[in-house]
Amino acid sequence: MLVLSRKNEESVVVGGPDGVEQLVKVTVLEIRHAIVRLGFEASTDVSVHREEVWRRIRAGRRRDPPNVGRNGTGSRSGDRTGNVLSGVEEGRSPKSMRDRV
Repeated sequence: MLVLSRKNEESVVVGGPDGVEQLVKVTVLEIRHAIVRLGFEASTDVSVHREEVWRRIRAGRRRDPPNVGRNGTGSRSGDRTGNVLSGVEEGRSPKSMRDRV
């Protein structure tokens, strides 16, 4: 496991196989109490999920359509283009997101 330290508004970029293409950019948006709020930027063909949602999708893959997790799971949120992602939808607290999924 790679462990990196980042401060507020600092980012980490995950690249493609060539090491130049950006697949995912993760930015620390806010650090408050024991909660870190992260923002994810990825193209719409890259799936990004919270781990517990990813595990449910993976467990149900045999019976679910291939696009499960793209809509309706609460994993992608942010702007309408799908490029900015976070664990909190607008107007919802992290707890209500967790309870919804």
